Amino acid sequence: MSRTLLFSGLLLTAASIFGCGGGDKPGYKPAPNTPTASNSAKPEGHGHSHEGHGAGPHDGVVADWGGGKYHVEFTVDHAKQEATVYVLGGDEKTPAPIKAANILLSINDPKFQVELAPSPLEGESDGHSSRFVGKHENLGKVQQFAGSISGEVDGTPYVGDFKEEAHAEHEKK
Repeated sequence: MSRTLLFSGLLLTAASIFGCGGGDKPGYKPAPNTPTASNSAKPEGHGHSHEGHGAGPHDGVVADWGGGKYHVEFTVDHAKQEATVYVLGGDEKTPAPIKAANILLSINDPKFQVELAPSPLEGESDGHSSRFVGKHENLGKVQQFAGSISGEVDGTPYVGDFKEEAHAEHEKK
């Protein structure tokens, strides 16, 4: 099977799972500068598998961001109605501070978006941050979230899809 055919099949599968666009929800808009299959930073043969990223260093769900150059880890605190996204390096563990005014969290169900502002970890400076935080009332709902995280690093747009799986905190009734 050719790589092109395999890639096309993966794109169709992703589109059927995550859908396209923002639907007709008021206030929902596509993420700015979201890469498409033809312009996203996803070099071939980057040295690791995308399956089974596992839990990140902050017990969140990890997604690829840029073909292995970066990873992003999504965490949520339902009580605070707050999401935190950590930008990680290729090893999926080490903080990778980036210079960005914000990154955009887009949730699929219910459809909503949250701009996450930089919240630098200790030692991060000069406008660089590996942690981004934002609040939205919908984050207070206890559920497994799925969506995408998009942003721009050094003029290159990145997007990564994630899907939380059930874990102890979400299994409590």
